[in-house]
Formats: sequence, C-alpha cells, structure tokens
Amino acid sequence: MSVPAALHAALIAPPTLTIALSGGIDSLTLSAAAAEVRGRHAVTLCHAVSPAVPAAATARAQQFARDRDLTLRTIDAGEFADASYRANPVNRCYFCKNNLYGSLSKLGDHVAAGTNLDDLSDFRPGLMAAEEHGVLHPFVAAQMTKDDVRALARTLGLGDLAELPAAPCLASRIETGLRVVPADLAVIDAVEERLRKALGNVTLRCRRMQAGWLIELDAAIHDAMTQSQQDEVLALAKDLIPAHGKIGLRAYKRGSAFVHG
Repeated sequence: MSVPAALHAALIAPPTLTIALSGGIDSLTLSAAAAEVRGRHAVTLCHAVSPAVPAAATARAQQFARDRDLTLRTIDAGEFADASYRANPVNRCYFCKNNLYGSLSKLGDHVAAGTNLDDLSDFRPGLMAAEEHGVLHPFVAAQMTKDDVRALARTLGLGDLAELPAAPCLASRIETGLRVVPADLAVIDAVEERLRKALGNVTLRCRRMQAGWLIELDAAIHDAMTQSQQDEVLALAKDLIPAHGKIGLRAYKRGSAFVHG
C-alpha cells in the first residue's frame, strides 16, 4: 500500500470528504492519497478562485483533477468582501481562511486541508480558523512532515509536482498594514510568472512593501549571481511594476512581508 497506514486511517474515517485544494504540493498530495484510499468517486476537491490565488495554481488544480478524473468544484471564498481581510493586519490569514472554510462547510462534507507537522511551528493564524470550522488535518494526524509529503507525492506518481516550492497566497507578499487590493496582486502574479519562466521553478517572491517593490530569490541563486545577472532580473520585472515604483532585489527571507514591532 503506497499510503502510510496512519494517513490511510485518517482519510478513510470521515463518512464524506472534501479536500481544500490550493494547487500547492500539500493539498495535491492529500487529494491523490484520498482518491487512492477512498476511491475517486468518494472524494471531492474544492478550489477557491480569487485575486490572491496565482493563475498557475488554479490551472494546476484543474489539470490535476482532469488527469485523475476527480470531481473539482471552484468557489469564490468571499474574502474580498471582508474589510478585516483587506486591511491586511498581522493575522490576515485568519480572515482569509475563516471565509474559505466557512464557504466549504456549507457544502456539507467533512473538510480536510494539507497542513503538515512543519506548519505547526510557523505563525499560521489560519489554523485557528480551521479549528473553529472543524477542518481535518490528515497529515498532522499521521505525523507527516513536509519531506514526508514530498516523498509520498513521488510514490503517488505526482512527478515534478513533488518538487514544487512552497507558494503561499499572493496576499502574503503584501507588507502588513498595506491594504490588499487586486491590482497589486495582479502585478505580483505577473512578475513571479515571468521570472519563473526565465529562472525555472525556484523559490522567489515579488513583494509590495511600504518603500516600493522587492524581488526576493532563493538565497543560493541570488548569492551566485553577478551584478549583471541581478540587473537582468530587475529588468524583467521593471516594466510590470507601476510607473515610478521603486524596485529592489535581495535573497529570499521567509515571512519578510510582516511588520515586526
């Protein structure tokens, strides 16, 4: 059996199951595992479409469902109707997930998310919303880390998807306290998509900061670049940045859109 026994038990227990499918490796792997354990007709995938979700993630979720003949529902989670979310406080993720899980709970099924053990050590306000809505975390129940998830993804035949870098929602690129607006999210998505076409599927972020715009690249890649190569990266992004916007480049720092007191 390709699915570990503890994960099998967590996935088979609910009488019905909907997977919150973001298009990232965790939720893709959870979806593949649930389909193997329960059968493809006994699991529903649900993907929220919004300005904060990269177009590539939506396309990936749709392609994944088609390739595996799984039922996929798309919804508008409604977070942009929530003034608290748009204000972008330090716990913005709580308001996002509260809207998402509230919408999913109306579908009537038990809802599961791709949270893994490593996520529990990070600042994740969305986990509070998940708890409030009774969301299941099968990877946590099975004591699986991110590395375990990637290993399972390879076993389940997800191929190159197993190596997808972590990619939180686009709103996570906006510095805490700056309002979340669709126009900025569209810029972020366009810049990251262009840079990935040039650099490959590497860790990178386009951030909207108080002082302007900031491109972050995987530290090893950034540090190995010559000044000329760094200038080329900035040139690729520059014409997508709003007029007169300042733009800089540095090594990737996790959580660097947060304002720290």
